[in-house]
Amino acid sequence: MAMADVTVRGAGIFGLSIAWICARRGAKVRVIDPFGPGAGSSGGLVGALAPHVPENWNAKKAFQFESLIMAEPFWTQVEATGGVSSGYGRLGRLQPIADARMLDLARQREVAARDLWQGRAEWRVVPLAEIGAWCPPSQTGFVVRDTLSARMHPRRACAALVAALAVMGVEVVPEADDAGHVIHATGVAGLLELSRVLDRNVGGGVKGQAALLRFDAGTAPQIFADAVHIVPHADGTLAIGSTSERDYDDPKSTDAALDDVIDTAMRALPVLHGAEVIERWAGLRPRAKSRAPMLGEHPLHPGQFIANGGFKIGFGMAPKVAEVMADLVLDGRDNIPADFRPEASL
Repeated sequence: MAMADVTVRGAGIFGLSIAWICARRGAKVRVIDPFGPGAGSSGGLVGALAPHVPENWNAKKAFQFESLIMAEPFWTQVEATGGVSSGYGRLGRLQPIADARMLDLARQREVAARDLWQGRAEWRVVPLAEIGAWCPPSQTGFVVRDTLSARMHPRRACAALVAALAVMGVEVVPEADDAGHVIHATGVAGLLELSRVLDRNVGGGVKGQAALLRFDAGTAPQIFADAVHIVPHADGTLAIGSTSERDYDDPKSTDAALDDVIDTAMRALPVLHGAEVIERWAGLRPRAKSRAPMLGEHPLHPGQFIANGGFKIGFGMAPKVAEVMADLVLDGRDNIPADFRPEASL
């Protein structure tokens, strides 16, 4: 291809989304990843795009809220351009409420969401009887239902972006020289490089395990119960996950920890009993020391940029991350929250 205005190193959700927005703004873009699109944690199974709770509001929560609101038009445009479904659907989420203390807290959050979510989504406490069979038991008889959460099939989302980028003349190649502005979106490997070169903990990988079941729940909302995500996908499968493991021997092996997650999901939602487990997945998710995404100038490569550390919230954050990185790289406009800057993790 012709000389690029922007080189993106890394074809996970951050890298592909940034490439998409830069290309949409007229830049010539090149994406480089020796392992191909979605080869790391972006090739996982779960795809739970869920908001932080509406309380103790801060820049991270506001950024995520804006990104979740942006998601529907973002993915609609990607799908319309490339002709490949991402599996996106803003179908909401259900959470059983365990006790009276949590019920009081949920009702406080219901009030806070009316203001913080600007009338664009709801966090409501509703009687379990209003929900029907698609919900775990609730000790209080009430559940939280929010309308901001969405589902996403991670692999299909990456494929949708690759297809849309191809229409825009952007390929994902295994290797090429850097050209133009360079953005490093290299996930766990990039965080480990920073930690090694700077000789201190900047971030690394946290292992997650998840499972995919053959179970068609249609357009049912996702469920979060007993710290487990249960996410129906548009293709007739259902994802369950995930673990968060700091200590592990093999980052890609599944074991009894995943069995426990599956058992927890089936206890919470007995209708899943008997569903075939068609895939077990394990991989490392990039976690910056600050737990927030790391966006801005690269600490090791002067004049270059970094977009990394989307631990657990990468797909939900991707539309807004792509926007602010394109603002910075193409237009010189710095709209990155202070907590997201690399120095917050250094």
